[in-house]
Amino acid sequence: MQEKYGVRTMVNWQEALAGGAFTAAVICTPAPLHLPMALPALTRGIHVLIEKPLSHSLARVDELIQAAKQSQAAAAVAYVFHQFPTLRAAKEVIASGELGPVLQVVTASGQPFHRLRPGYAQSYYRDRASGGGAIQDALTHTANWVESVVGPTESVMCDCSHQALPDVAVEDTVHVSTRNGGVLVNYSISQFQSPNENFLQFNAARGSVRVELHQQRWGIWREGDPGWVWHSLPVPDRDSHFIAQANAFLDRIEGKPANLCSIEAAAQTLRFNLAALASAETHRRVYCHELHA
Repeated sequence: MQEKYGVRTMVNWQEALAGGAFTAAVICTPAPLHLPMALPALTRGIHVLIEKPLSHSLARVDELIQAAKQSQAAAAVAYVFHQFPTLRAAKEVIASGELGPVLQVVTASGQPFHRLRPGYAQSYYRDRASGGGAIQDALTHTANWVESVVGPTESVMCDCSHQALPDVAVEDTVHVSTRNGGVLVNYSISQFQSPNENFLQFNAARGSVRVELHQQRWGIWREGDPGWVWHSLPVPDRDSHFIAQANAFLDRIEGKPANLCSIEAAAQTLRFNLAALASAETHRRVYCHELHA
C-alpha cells in the first residue's frame, strides 16, 4: 500500500487509533477481531465500515450497537449486496406493494470457489471460528439482503456439509429453510459447482420478482402475464460494487444519504448465521430469539 499509493502505513492498529491521525477505519480483519477493533474506534469518534459478518458470536454486540448510537461517527457493515442495481430495482418493485405481500422466497447460488478464490484454504475461510465456511462467508450476504426485503429471520432449519471443496473441512454446501414472519424462505448454496450462478425469487400474492445476478437482470411476472418481463443492466467490473460501497461510506461520513447495512441489521443477520450453524449441529429448528451472547 505504501509503495503503490504513497500513503502512510502502520502495523499496529492500537497505535494508529491512539495517534489521532485517522478519521475513519475500514475493518477487514477476521470476524473475531471486528468488535474489539470497532468499539475503541467508535468511542474515539472514528467512522467505521466493518466487514461482514459482524462477528462470530453475539458477545459485545449490544455494546457495539450502543456505542454506535452514542457516537457521532458513521457506522456500517460491508454487506455489498446493498450496492447491486439489480437487487435495488427489484426491492423497489416489491416495496411498492403492487404485487401484494411476499409469501415465499427461493434463492440458489454457487460457484467453483477453489478456482475463483484459490487462496481460500490459507485464509480465515478454513475455520468457522474465524468466520469461515459457506454460511458465514457467502450465504450471509443473501440472508442479509432477503431480511432487508421481507424482515428478520425468526427461525431456521439448516442442513450443511463439506461435500467437495479441497483442503478444508468447513461446510461448502448448505440448505436452509427459514420463517421470516409470514414469509417462507429457502436458501441453497454450493461452493464447488462448475457454474457461477446466483438467483433470488420473491413470490408475492399477485406476481413474482426474480433477480439473476449472474445475468445482471431482474424480471417481473405479474399475475395473468404470459411470462417474465426482463430488465437487463450493463455487466459491471469485478470491483464496481465494492467501489460503490466505499463511496457510499464516504457519503455517510459527509452526512449524505447512503445505502449501507446498519449495525442493527448486521446483528440480526449474525443471529441468522448462528442459528443456521446451531440448527445444523443439533438437527432441529432454532429460534433466533433463543440465542444469547
